[in-house]
Amino acid sequence: MEGKIVTERLNAFFGEVHAVKNVNMAIPANAITAIIGPSGCGKSTLIRCVNRMHEVVRGAKATGKVYLDGEDIYDPETDPVEVRRKVGMVFQKPNPFPTMTIYDNAVAGLRLNGEKDWSKLDGAAEDSLRLAALWDEVKDNLGASGVSISGGQQQRLCIARALAVQPEVLLLDEPCSALDPIATAKIEDLLFDLKDRYTIAIVTHNMQQAARIADFTAFMYLGELIEFGETKRLFENPEEELTEKYITGRFG
Repeated sequence: MEGKIVTERLNAFFGEVHAVKNVNMAIPANAITAIIGPSGCGKSTLIRCVNRMHEVVRGAKATGKVYLDGEDIYDPETDPVEVRRKVGMVFQKPNPFPTMTIYDNAVAGLRLNGEKDWSKLDGAAEDSLRLAALWDEVKDNLGASGVSISGGQQQRLCIARALAVQPEVLLLDEPCSALDPIATAKIEDLLFDLKDRYTIAIVTHNMQQAARIADFTAFMYLGELIEFGETKRLFENPEEELTEKYITGRFG
């Protein structure tokens, strides 16, 4: 399989619980891939395996292969911190650091990586906030708390924070589930603009969102990848009966 990210026989466990089962999937570069399926089907666990965040949970482990540009990120010689720099993550609930300003939130990852040059930090803050379509809304208030802005703005700030370290891949775990329709539309427009620069994978419970923004869609059920393909084809002419039942609302 070809793709920016390729999984081969990927399995994930929480203790004895088998959460992701033998998943083989290729996530294409410079496209949006949506991962859909009912709650508890392994969607979030799958993407956490892609940047090695799954293993930080006590009792959790992953087996199989995950390739980023052909290199196995689970190779013993691979530094997981470097993987997480290349593969950024945005979570379901906006989580700007509450004791930090908007500016400090935007450059938090760079500072963690040891950057101290103020000119580089200033440039990165502006660049990442512009990429996140937030600069014009906060440029006169960068010293305000990161939690003083609206929920939708906080989520875009978290996206800016992820982009500031110049990742290659952006993973998003239901980033709009806590947002209103207007804020959701801004995030969707932002992702559509970003896909020319980044490889994007988004977990969503909202099938309409997947249909609107995703180039490719993966359907998971009970930890297994049931079907993967171009979004239009998967929604209009699914190959698997289980996929058809889910997207037509007959279960899930």
